[in-house]
Amino acid sequence: MLRPGGLTSRTITRACVVAAALLAVSASLAASSATASRSMQVGLFDDGSILGNPDTTFPVLKQLRTQVIRVSLDWGGLGALSVARRKPEKATDPADPAYRWTAYDYIVKKAAEEKIKVLFSVIGTPRWANGGKHWNRAPKSGSSLRAFMYAAATRYSGSFTPEGSDQPLPAVHLWLAWNEPNDPIFLAPQYRKVGKKYVMQSARDYARICNAVVTGVHSTVLRGEKVACGATGPRGNDKPAGTRPSVSPLAFLRAMKRAGAKGFDAYAHHPYYGNPHEAPTTTPRTGVTLANIGKLITQVTKLYGPKRIWLTEYGYQTKPPDALFGVSWALQARYLSRAYSIARKNPRIDMLIWFLLRDEPRSRGHDGWQSGLMTRAGKRKPAYTRFRRLPH
Repeated sequence: MLRPGGLTSRTITRACVVAAALLAVSASLAASSATASRSMQVGLFDDGSILGNPDTTFPVLKQLRTQVIRVSLDWGGLGALSVARRKPEKATDPADPAYRWTAYDYIVKKAAEEKIKVLFSVIGTPRWANGGKHWNRAPKSGSSLRAFMYAAATRYSGSFTPEGSDQPLPAVHLWLAWNEPNDPIFLAPQYRKVGKKYVMQSARDYARICNAVVTGVHSTVLRGEKVACGATGPRGNDKPAGTRPSVSPLAFLRAMKRAGAKGFDAYAHHPYYGNPHEAPTTTPRTGVTLANIGKLITQVTKLYGPKRIWLTEYGYQTKPPDALFGVSWALQARYLSRAYSIARKNPRIDMLIWFLLRDEPRSRGHDGWQSGLMTRAGKRKPAYTRFRRLPH
């Protein structure tokens, strides 16, 4: 399924079926299951359905009792829904004529009508901000992203009325900085050679991205806002001289701390499975999944104190149609229930967001992602009913 801007939602949200065998999922939570996270939010992430067809998608989201939706806020590098493809004259002004907010205004209003929270995850550097490079390159200066985030958070502060309207736009209180910055698909380069040594460039660049998003959002009149950084993919190879270097999540977390990332309210992570034989209770050989999420929480606590944990992307593909990474429809439903139960028992975890609502299409050269609660044709899998019946 093509995202409205022309990229697949898999390309902008799922880091690698292309590269290493996407990640691991499981459950141990030994140190943190004493008191359950009673307020954990149940969410969905599907840009293609939500941004691409909101009028038919929101009634489904309501039926599923969805509490929060994650939506990619395209700063200016990904496609037709880019907000700032042209450089604004006054970047902190949400009414600057260079900005294009129409699609996001509509989503925020539809979500408010259904009493669904919006989590905006900003991604995609415009060419004017990174020297004409690809969207997955960091901005040359954090000030450009900080100004954009100030404009975005001001527009969705609950007190901004767009031109031609007599009502202020609903408030958005949840924000996420980028997506899987420890993977070169989303942030490049991962390493840079300095003399005879390699430095972890992705963590340095991401610290600037994180700080820009945090500062931009928190400096507005918006109250009660929460900003998450991290959004790490569950594994990496830590091989700077390899053919496709990436960084493991714990190494990335330590490096972004050294690089000065600070001020965020929650740490986000994506605890995917690495192969179809991994259940949400299977301890992975490498990486951080639900089974050993305590390792990540311990590291976050050591570096940043008792920050909240957001699991902002997760899912199991099904077979059919995915013969390589899929599990049966029945097993997907069982794993969905188990995963949410594991997360809910952890007092530090505030949300778990499932990817996707509807399977992506399969076509020549593009297998898509097949973790939807429904097939591409709209047939409900057993996971649809399981999701709807999750405790809230």
